Amino acid sequence: MANIPADLKYTAEHEYVRVKPDGTADVGVTDYAQGELGDVVYIELPKVGTKFAKHDVFGTIEAVKAVSELFSPVSGEITAVNDRLDKEPALVNTDPYGEGWMIRIKLSDASEADALLDAQAYSAQIA
Repeated sequence: MANIPADLKYTAEHEYVRVKPDGTADVGVTDYAQGELGDVVYIELPKVGTKFAKHDVFGTIEAVKAVSELFSPVSGEITAVNDRLDKEPALVNTDPYGEGWMIRIKLSDASEADALLDAQAYSAQIA
């Protein structure tokens, strides 16, 4: 069974959002998603300062089995990118909710995060 932390919000496309008190949010893929993908070998992420609308493609994740697009769960501007993933893409497999985070985004509209799935709803979706 996938690890689904209760303090995060989730998308139907298997991204998670960890909203922080400063109005930013860390975004990555869920434990379920990394398990379905298999060994992650490459991740393409945007540059800091890039702006995205909710559900825009912000990058790609490549595993041995497949290449998938990454969708922004919220609108905003990228304030940080996890550069460690350039050399260590497998962090997404080993620690998706910690060291395997992908982007930090300054939220344009915090209510967008509130509208995402909670842990219980995401768990029901992948069951």
